[in-house]
Amino acid sequence: MAITLKANQRQDLKQSVTRELRQEGNVPGVVYGKDKEPITVTVNSIELLKTVRDEGKNAIIGLDIQGKSKVDVMLHEYQIDPLKDELIHADFYVVNMSEEMDVEVPVHLEGEAAGTKEGGVLQQPLYELAVRAKPGDIPEEIVVNVSELNIGDSIMVSDLTAERGYEITEDENTTIVSVTPPEEMPEEPEIDEDAEPEVINEKSDDDDEEENKEDQE
Repeated sequence: MAITLKANQRQDLKQSVTRELRQEGNVPGVVYGKDKEPITVTVNSIELLKTVRDEGKNAIIGLDIQGKSKVDVMLHEYQIDPLKDELIHADFYVVNMSEEMDVEVPVHLEGEAAGTKEGGVLQQPLYELAVRAKPGDIPEEIVVNVSELNIGDSIMVSDLTAERGYEITEDENTTIVSVTPPEEMPEEPEIDEDAEPEVINEKSDDDDEEENKEDQE
């Protein structure tokens, strides 16, 4: 069941009006899709962030646009002000609940790898998996259990079994997680305590003889 989010149409696109909307806690955005005329809207920033945090970035949102019929959308892209760490724009894509679509689904590691208890290092080169599914069948996350991984072991995409309702389209030869041997520290050179210390600029016997000759002259 889609989560409902209220939205208002945005007619005035002037920067001054947009700035005022953001100051009031709203986010400007656009709603678009296949064979759909784009609609400019605004939504409440806190409500949108809460929805994404609670339901995941692939959540189906029932966007209730004032004066129009409710549409099922997904948050396709968003922009954040890096200085203020605030949401400043959002793109919503209208989805067809009966058609499959390609999305990226987060990977969640579960358990403690056996190899890490022996000093191994757990590495996760892949954090999202490419998946194809109907909007209502898209998983919030894909759980990978690493408990039985020993040093030198790895889990690849080919090791996963897709649940009913979606297909994993990621390259099957891609490594998701592995346990590598502990990094070896370089050995410090051994110091011979019996060795005589080197004397810098030590004069040789020849040097003393040369100095004596110069003094006699």
